[in-house]
Amino acid sequence: MPIVNLFDYEEIARQQLPEHIYDFIAGAADDEISLARNRGAWGEIQLLPRVLVDVSNVDTSTSVLGQKVSAPILLAPVAYQRAAHLEGESATARAAAGSDTIMILSTMATTTIEDVAAAAEGPKWFQLYVYPEREITKRLVQRAEKSGYTALCLTVDVPYLGRRERDLHNLLEFPPGVLPVNFLDDIDLSEHKVQGHGSALAAQAASLISPAITWDDVDWLRSITSLPVLVKGVLAAADAKIAVDHGVAGIVVSNHGARQLDGVPAPIEVLPGVVEAVAGRVPVLVDGGVRRGTDVVKAIALGASAVLIGRPYIWGLAAEGEAGVRRVLAMLRAEFELAMALTGCRSVGEITRDHVRMRPGRAL
Repeated sequence: MPIVNLFDYEEIARQQLPEHIYDFIAGAADDEISLARNRGAWGEIQLLPRVLVDVSNVDTSTSVLGQKVSAPILLAPVAYQRAAHLEGESATARAAAGSDTIMILSTMATTTIEDVAAAAEGPKWFQLYVYPEREITKRLVQRAEKSGYTALCLTVDVPYLGRRERDLHNLLEFPPGVLPVNFLDDIDLSEHKVQGHGSALAAQAASLISPAITWDDVDWLRSITSLPVLVKGVLAAADAKIAVDHGVAGIVVSNHGARQLDGVPAPIEVLPGVVEAVAGRVPVLVDGGVRRGTDVVKAIALGASAVLIGRPYIWGLAAEGEAGVRRVLAMLRAEFELAMALTGCRSVGEITRDHVRMRPGRAL
């Protein structure tokens, strides 16, 4: 069967991966209501094309935090990538660099900060959780700075790991050697194995992530680095405004792929309120359920500077390694280019709120 869209890659990955690893990537919290909403909410938004526009030349490129990218499509931080493919984050880094976009490396990566930096020269950000001991967090930041990462992306929606019942049913364990290696010099991970009924991810997250993170930690993080700091995991417009008041460089509207608190809205549903609250002071990015180029147009029209994708490129990684990630990005960019042309937009800057509306009976 020819691969024609991102959903095809998910089916290939589902067939190739062990069931418990597929479930780890695909699953979400509790009843997975928000997971379904993440995808379904995009369908509530309609596109309004403008016609009789010369679209013989369409430019999908844009800039995010001063970095030019081939399209407003970035690779979100995803943990434990070597569970999907042996080359894991290194393959993803090469694919991102070859596609002229930004990779965000997870703190919980299975390849070191330094090795991912060495794998490819493309732009990279480092996603960060705050460890209970600030010195460990500080060392991670210093390693990212030294290795050439150009921004920090602080995830703020995981004081505790969400209840991911697929992982509990599967008693999730990762293959030997698939570990959050950036912590190996600081923590004995053998002390954090599953005890009884549970998942390896939950056991490790409980020890590696601080539940006491506050706005003071945002201020502290900014004080120890010259890198721009974005906060990821914001849904409330009020929190976005507070974040900007604390000097962050950007906001990522996200519900963590619906993997934390079930019953929350899809990020695209709250994006307009966050954009309004931020009032142009910093860029706003959004993730959650992006699967089509038309989704990217909708996000930009509602005020996002770019979207992040997570699961789709992991399906490509699982299926074909670096080539799969490259192809996922290429397909999504091609769909985005076509959607721009068909809505009468020759550049990303021409996509405006006038190009979208809600389905009758719905409101933004």
